[in-house]
Amino acid sequence: MFTPYHRAWLARIGANTVAQHQLPENIAAVLAPVPHELRSSVPSLSSLGFEQTNLQTLGMHGGESAGQALLNDFVVRMDRYGEARDYPSLKGPSYLGVHLRFGTVSIRHLVNLALERVRAGSQGASVWLAELAWRDFYFQILANFPRVAHHAFKPEYDHIQWESGEHAEALYVAWCEGRTGYPIVDAAMAQLNQTGYMHNRLRMVAGSFLVKHLGLDWRWGERYFATHLNDFDLSANNGGWQWVASSGCDAQPYFRIFNPVTQSERFDAQGKFIRRYIPQLAGLSDKAIHAPWAAKPMELLAAGVELGVNYPAPVVDHAQARERTLARYGFLKKSGDQAGTAAEQ
Repeated sequence: MFTPYHRAWLARIGANTVAQHQLPENIAAVLAPVPHELRSSVPSLSSLGFEQTNLQTLGMHGGESAGQALLNDFVVRMDRYGEARDYPSLKGPSYLGVHLRFGTVSIRHLVNLALERVRAGSQGASVWLAELAWRDFYFQILANFPRVAHHAFKPEYDHIQWESGEHAEALYVAWCEGRTGYPIVDAAMAQLNQTGYMHNRLRMVAGSFLVKHLGLDWRWGERYFATHLNDFDLSANNGGWQWVASSGCDAQPYFRIFNPVTQSERFDAQGKFIRRYIPQLAGLSDKAIHAPWAAKPMELLAAGVELGVNYPAPVVDHAQARERTLARYGFLKKSGDQAGTAAEQ
């Protein structure tokens, strides 16, 4: 459970700061002596088997200086992190995930910065500090329960019967390509496919949709994220997917099912994020853009939206998908696991 872990994590730090370690000046020579034949030039990406990416055109840069620049930008926004982090059209997150993944920012430095602000009374810094603790928590889970890399943390969840066959494969492809008919899900997938990044709130929404609306194995989504996220980390990716699938430690209860329309209306109320990644829906009203299938025909016509032509109709009905999910997970009640009243978010 994260809460007692977090409590122990904070107690371990106590009133102190986290010790930081200075690297020796000759670290490159110590860790990776350069072969004589490579000393004259740096090998090209293609010679190492990599393809060129669009990271620089997206404004993404590697190295410590780039990580420090992002950190400097976030420090002035940290106090608002708790309120802004859930809204994909706002500049709320730190965007430091990829730098944490590759070690171009120091996690100890980040913790100390957050602690300093927390002790000064910043609620936003406290929320962000907890997110850094979640990162450690998932590291600990993977280290102590390595089976989660391939199996559910809760063994009984490996008995869930996921959808399979050609229809399931078609639903999966629609999800991957952002063609589910649910704008917030499709915009999230477009963001991932175009940039290698997905907003954290949308990772939960898109992940939950795959598992609890399409009835597909969470491992399918985990693999897709692993190949497309620039900040991919096995422990965090696995922990996040098992959270939405309710199969992980301290996870979302199986009867908590994200309603993608409600999530869209709540966290992208004006449809700014949707309009950015699904421009064909830009002409719809702030109300209709969350559920185009429910819009009046004249509004769709005026906005130039043709369902099934330039934007898909929903691949599943929310109410029906919800009932199928409750039935799919229903056997767990008999074992006394997570019994409770079905609810949505």
